[in-house]
Parts: sequence; C-alpha cells; structure tokens
Amino acid sequence: MELKELESRMHAFVAGKGWYRPDSPKPQTPRNLAISLALEAAEVMEHFQWREDARAADALAGELADVALYLIQLASISGIDLEQAILAKLEQNQHREWPDP
Repeated sequence: MELKELESRMHAFVAGKGWYRPDSPKPQTPRNLAISLALEAAEVMEHFQWREDARAADALAGELADVALYLIQLASISGIDLEQAILAKLEQNQHREWPDP
C-alpha cells in the first residue's frame, strides 16, 4: 500500500470519529498531534525499558502503528509531503559524516 493510501484511510478514520469538527473535544491541531506523537513514541520505549528486546511483538506493532499514524497525520495537516521529506532527508544524509562513538 502506498503512503498516500494510508494517509487517506487515516483521514477517513479521524473524520469518521468527528475529530476534524471545529467543536471536537480532540482538536486535530499540529500542536496536539505533535504531543500525541511524542506520547506514543514514549509508549514504544516502554516496551524496551529494562530489557533489550520487546516481549510482546504484537503490542509493539500497535504502538509503532500509532506513531506512524500520528506522524502521517501531522505531516498531512501541516502541508508536508512526508514521502518527499523522507527522500530529501535520505539524500541529505548521504552526504553527512557521523563520528564514531
């Protein structure tokens, strides 16, 4: 599935819940989505707290999906073509040097 199709499905889900309505108790603003993205990323970290591997791959997969969905939504409502941004960043990183730890 293409990224644009995932974006479309995500928007349909959010719209279906009424979260894009102006009177929504969960306004889908860039600020709120950025906070939600960070919170979901923290939930990913919980799977690795005090261990090297996640114990429940299905639970980790769900958290990673939450992160991806918030990222896709934040990029979309911010007017950022995430696919192009990723490609540009990969190109930029090709020319970077990282020091050894």
